[in-house]
Amino acid sequence: MTQNRALVVLPCYNERENIERLVGEILALNTPVDVLVIDDNSPDGTGKVAEAMRQRYPELHVLHRPGKLGLGTAYRAGFRYALDHGYEQVITMDADFSHQPRYLPELVSTGREADLVIGSRYTKGGGATGWPLRRKIVSGTANRLARVVLGVTARDCTSGYRCYKRAALIAINPDTVLSSGYSFLVEMLYRVESAGLVVREVPIIFVDRQAGKSKINRIEVYKTLYTLGRLRLPWLPWQVLGGLGQHLGEGSAVAVVGVMAASLWLLLRRKR
Repeated sequence: MTQNRALVVLPCYNERENIERLVGEILALNTPVDVLVIDDNSPDGTGKVAEAMRQRYPELHVLHRPGKLGLGTAYRAGFRYALDHGYEQVITMDADFSHQPRYLPELVSTGREADLVIGSRYTKGGGATGWPLRRKIVSGTANRLARVVLGVTARDCTSGYRCYKRAALIAINPDTVLSSGYSFLVEMLYRVESAGLVVREVPIIFVDRQAGKSKINRIEVYKTLYTLGRLRLPWLPWQVLGGLGQHLGEGSAVAVVGVMAASLWLLLRRKR
């Protein structure tokens, strides 16, 4: 029976060094959760490790995908699994211990009163450890841009440590979210707030990964800029511009389009 349980969705790619300990710590908490590992055919054998763990943990489920299909598609697959199996809450978190399991009970309890709960680095009591200065600047700038350009009220727009209520996922239908990668998180938040649903933030300390390699790269930053422009200025021909970006080189073209769209909106806002 899953009606009173939450599902923790763990998208994975090459997380063999982390997955066994992480799942063990999550399921050791005094919180009624199941875990869904979504493995994108990790070359390091993450999927095989997860399958072997199922003999010890009946609360563990594993979804195997044929290759690296992206974070946004993994989230959508996790949401669909949760809805199809009757879970009332869905938690998303990274599989590298940057999102500490100890915050799960508060996310779940707060999620009973809110449609979306964000484990926030930018609310009082939150923060990040182990980040170089460049990472802090990029993250802080991305969050400020999201709040200014989209008008969202949450302070941490790019945190992937979240708890969604079932009714919220049904209302916004994640299958219709166009973004991929980490910009998927920004669009989901925008959809939730635009629908008038309740968003809360609880403080977390983000810990930079200790094992494995980070999946964040420059293209993810460009995609986020592109997403901000697309959501704020939906009348522009984004499909055409996206095709142009692929033709000229995704990084430079998408960055230019995103910055131009954000700058245009800011200019119009000042003239009011």
